[in-house]
Formats: sequence, structure tokens, C-alpha cells
Amino acid sequence: MTTAITAPALPATLRHSATLAWRGIVKTVHSPEALLDVTLQPVIFLLLFVYVFGGAISGDPQTYLQFALPGVLVQTFVFASAGTGVALADDLNTGIFDRFRSLPIGRSAPLVGAIGADLVRYLTSGLIMLVLGVVLGFRFGTNPLAVLAALGLVTAFAFALCWVFTALAMVVTQPRSVQGLSALIMLPITFGSNVFVPAATMPWWLRGFVEVNPVSKLSDAVRGLLTGGPVAGPATAALVASAVMVGIFAPLAVALYQRRT
Repeated sequence: MTTAITAPALPATLRHSATLAWRGIVKTVHSPEALLDVTLQPVIFLLLFVYVFGGAISGDPQTYLQFALPGVLVQTFVFASAGTGVALADDLNTGIFDRFRSLPIGRSAPLVGAIGADLVRYLTSGLIMLVLGVVLGFRFGTNPLAVLAALGLVTAFAFALCWVFTALAMVVTQPRSVQGLSALIMLPITFGSNVFVPAATMPWWLRGFVEVNPVSKLSDAVRGLLTGGPVAGPATAALVASAVMVGIFAPLAVALYQRRT
């Protein structure tokens, strides 16, 4: 007599994902250097852009800081989301996912757990960025709830992007290749946006792309939440883009993961 092996129920899969996410967080705590890419890099970007380009773009660094910090916060989360794919590609080569496959856990739990742990890293980076901004003279034009909403919005967008890079990691075998291909995605959507400069200053052919770029919508929403301004329209566009990415790439990443492992 044989018994059929059924897939774990959704609550169990979520519990397994949370356990694996905690594993990733503990691993990061014991390896602080894993936080360097999401802490030092945004700090360097903010300092360089504010004090090297701020005077040329806005007349003085302090004025540009008010414009740039929300954009650099968005850029930080976008850049960091690619690290999820690189780390997964590395784990696939070490064989740890073969061990996960032998455990009675949901097939998607290792992927969701890895992304969950990385989101904690991104939030840590975001908080460091906001604290640094205050030290440099950034002034919030809204309230604490709006600031939390801004962090939640960029986290939701990063969560969606993580699935894009996770799917890429399932196709590309080498972590270095994942990193290179991720850069081809990240650079156009961040620098081809209003993260660092207003879209109105760009030529018309580039402005058309910038104005429909989801990163620009996210940047507008975060600026509104941190300094004041329109929020509903750009936030809705950013959330819709996030939902579309999750709807397409999360099932694709899980299917590719199941095929590869």
C-alpha cells in the first residue's frame, strides 16, 4: 500500500519560508560584511551626488539633498534587489538547495525565505539612509506615518524586483553572469528615471521613457511621502507595476526553480 505525497498547505509553506528567512537573517548577523553592499554603497552615492553634482543641478548641495535623498533611497532598494539573484545563483552552485529539496517543506519556501531575509537587509539600509540624510540636513515635510509608508512602498517594489532577479538566477548558472545581466536591467531603469534629476530637464525622446518608467513613479511617490506633494497617482502606478512583476515573475521563478532542482 502506497501513500501519496501531497504538497504542504499554504500556511505551512509560509511558516517554512519564515524559518528560512530567519536563517538568512542570522547568517547576516554573524557575517556583518554582508551588509556592506547595502550600507556603504548608498552612503557613498548620496555623498557624491549631493556634494559633487548638487551645486550644478540645484544651485547648492542643501537644496539638492531635498530632491536627491528620496531618489537615492529608491535606487538603493532597486540595486540591492539584484543581490538576491546573485546570492541564489551562488547557493544553487553550493548544493544547499538539494538539501532543501529533501526536506518536507514547500517547494517555494527557500525562494520566499531568501527574499524575506534580503528585505530585512534593505530596510536596514533604508533606515541608515534616512538617518544619514537627517545628519546632512534633510528635513521631512510630512509625518512619521508618511515616512513609514515610503519605506513600505520601496520595500514592496524591491520585493517585486527580487522575483525578476530570482527568475534570472534560475536561468543563468554563474553568480557573476547574474550580476552582469542584472546591471543591464538596473542601470537603465534607475539612471533613465527622475531619481537624480527632474524629467523636465531631459530631451523629449528620453523624457517619454522616464515618465512611464515605474522607478520614476516610485521616486515621485517617495518624494511626496517624505517632502510633501502628490502621492496617490504615482504610488498607485508603482504598486500596479509591482503587482504585475510579482504576478509574472514569481510563478516563473518557482517553476524554473522546480525544474532546476
